[in-house]
Amino acid sequence: MAALAVTTGCGASGERTEGASAAAIRFTDALRQGDGRQACVLLAPRTLEELEKSEQTSCDEAVTQEQVPAGDVVREVDVYGDQARVVLADDTLFLAHFSSGWKVTAAGCTPRPEQPYDCQVKGG
Repeated sequence: MAALAVTTGCGASGERTEGASAAAIRFTDALRQGDGRQACVLLAPRTLEELEKSEQTSCDEAVTQEQVPAGDVVREVDVYGDQARVVLADDTLFLAHFSSGWKVTAAGCTPRPEQPYDCQVKGG
């Protein structure tokens, strides 16, 4: 498993920060292994739906076709309530906390000056 170097956002508990970073790493590990089914399990419901709709294929195929960078070193984690941003060496992911745990809401995200991130995979 990948090394974790974690920083926390305002008021984030270590458990929530670790949970978000672990979910991000599981997602990128699944991508690296070409396991679309496992990657889709880790997507938030609206993100999964949007991916299938925009690619007009099953999530399993669509998520691997997107060629999202599969970074494995966590550089920074910010958790604010039920939302998190996990910055990896090669990617930035956004996650939300659900009753079933942390799920990826956006991946393959690159920052843009004074604009929202541009993400390859995102919910509607």
